[in-house]
Amino acid sequence: MTKTIIKPAKAAPAVGPYNHAVRVGDLLFCAGQIPLDPATGQLVLGDIKAQTQRVLENVKCILDDQGLTFANVVKSTVFLTNLAEFGGMNEVYSQYFTSDFPARSTIQVAALPRAASVEIEVIAHF
Repeated sequence: MTKTIIKPAKAAPAVGPYNHAVRVGDLLFCAGQIPLDPATGQLVLGDIKAQTQRVLENVKCILDDQGLTFANVVKSTVFLTNLAEFGGMNEVYSQYFTSDFPARSTIQVAALPRAASVEIEVIAHF
């Protein structure tokens, strides 16, 4: 199968040696997104809700670039630095994933790049 590198023009620049997404066959593997503002490349400040919204807008940018929506997502992984903020994250998450929800894992981690509070990665199907 062919591996296609995805670098959406509207996305914030990658903060390391990785690509925003990789397509293999009918699957799109999206790198974990943190709350970077695509216009400035800087971390969005604010509570878990503000950060989650920016993260999911960054995911949406990748999906849009490939002609997909959140309905195409089959798996998501959420990384939180404080699992006590799950409720706030989930409130925003449920505004983007509204039906036929993907499988999901949520994990508390010690730290995330740029001191973000949340990172989300997804796998989508064409």
